[in-house]
Amino acid sequence: MNFTLRQLTYFAALSEQRNFGRAAAVCNVSQPALSVQIRALEQAMGGDLVERRARDVVMTPLGREVLALAKMVLEAAGRLDHVARGRDGAQRSLSLGLIPTIAPYLLPGVLEALRAGDLSLSVRVREALTEQLLEALMAGELDAAVLALPTGAPGLAELPLFRDHFLLAGTGTRLARLGDAPSPSDLEPSQLLLLEDGHCLTDQALAACGRERSAPGINMGASSLATLSRLVAAGFGFTLMPELAAQAERTAAPGLELHRFPDPQPARTIGLVRRASTPGDGWFDDLAALIRRVGEGIVTAA
Repeated sequence: MNFTLRQLTYFAALSEQRNFGRAAAVCNVSQPALSVQIRALEQAMGGDLVERRARDVVMTPLGREVLALAKMVLEAAGRLDHVARGRDGAQRSLSLGLIPTIAPYLLPGVLEALRAGDLSLSVRVREALTEQLLEALMAGELDAAVLALPTGAPGLAELPLFRDHFLLAGTGTRLARLGDAPSPSDLEPSQLLLLEDGHCLTDQALAACGRERSAPGINMGASSLATLSRLVAAGFGFTLMPELAAQAERTAAPGLELHRFPDPQPARTIGLVRRASTPGDGWFDDLAALIRRVGEGIVTAA
């Protein structure tokens, strides 16, 4: 590179002031020093950038083209400087992934807590299935992801946050037919409504019920817990509802009732994951503590 940020800064000042003396004063340098740097920039660009007059200057066509690009370079350099000065060892931006059976219920509280803790933190959120989040994480598109553990993926650092128990969801009439304290294994395959393939919650629910994916009669077609809740509330069967979603879905789907299973209650472990090669630098533990506090508050209320 044959030009410097200093030269671009001086040139931008000259374009605004239209006078070498005034531009030098703005840049807090002598007029000869500014003139030398402008001349050096012109040599690097291969032509005059300004037409020099007795009292002012006028941009040449080359000068206008260079000025537009110089402003872009200076703006980008300013943002880089802001990032460098503002970090102080802390994470100043965060790209966070969450699976669909967690995001709608956990994300509002997490974002509110993040905003309350640091208004300057830039947060980008991605909601996707576990496999997609892991791919994005390893590709560097995400800093961390909230999902069910263990992932079984190499090269990741996993931190458990809280336990999310499964509740039996159905109408009051259907639940009454099951008798007192039914276990997950008491549920007939034809009674089960589960999420479509790709959702880890489906595998967890099948494991809790002691059923194979190939078991006949299991309906695995819903794309969201919201859809499952409304189907179950309408009397079409049962599903296993995470505590994390219980309060929101019970409010949204009148007629939906939830019962706890007897101990040991089936559950999933919600955790925070990052690349093992990414330095934690404290931000990861701080984020984990925040998400744990929000998540535990939700499941406790359930």
